[in-house]
Amino acid sequence: MSGHSKWANIKHKKEKMDAKKGRIFTKLTKDIIKAAKEGGGDPNANSKLRDAIEKAKANNLPNENIQRAIKKGTGELGGANLEEVIYEGYGPSGTAIIVEALTDNKNRTAGEIRHIFDRHGGSLGAAGSVTWMFDKVGIIIVEKNDSIDEDELAMVAIDAGAQDFSAEDEEFEIITEPSNFQEVKEAIEKAGYKISEAEVTMLPKNTIQLSPEDYEKFEKLIDKLEENDDVQNVYHNVEIEDEDEE
Repeated sequence: MSGHSKWANIKHKKEKMDAKKGRIFTKLTKDIIKAAKEGGGDPNANSKLRDAIEKAKANNLPNENIQRAIKKGTGELGGANLEEVIYEGYGPSGTAIIVEALTDNKNRTAGEIRHIFDRHGGSLGAAGSVTWMFDKVGIIIVEKNDSIDEDELAMVAIDAGAQDFSAEDEEFEIITEPSNFQEVKEAIEKAGYKISEAEVTMLPKNTIQLSPEDYEKFEKLIDKLEENDDVQNVYHNVEIEDEDEE
């Protein structure tokens, strides 16, 4: 199966975003509100909400914040007028970028995102202009340790319906279809394995390398997008350079 880590670029992006923005609580809170709004406030019956709460607790979001976010999502408290908006665009050298946002004012957010693209050498595209370059998949990461038998973990994942399994330097990477992501995740957890990362995301079908000059422009564009309060996720098809992997 796959020997190249599909998670590497995303992992780098997420760690960089969380450190730079310093607003991870806002993102986690919006994730909980959205999940509760879509599937109700009971995490036992709403797997997306359960995952959002687990991620929030792992990042030390206070429990009162979690409960308040759930109530906003279910309508018990006001302020849950959030809409999901997806923007597609191009960066330096025609790089493909997808931006997922949660906003209470689509006009404001659209204007801000367009301004960021224009100011940093990019441009917004029409709906569907770059999504065809990506696959929507579930990614589950299990960190390696001496007690894990690779073949046994692979069997658990594949039996549960995993699409791909690979062993990287420090972790095992499991790829699923979005439709059975939760089923595979729960099977791995029930088998006693500790999952370090798990989410449904967008993976580029192919990545491209940029010149040092274009790479610098690209990073500035991505940084500014991720600094926007309404932006939840940014996906791209650029190969992250080794010196930036931290």
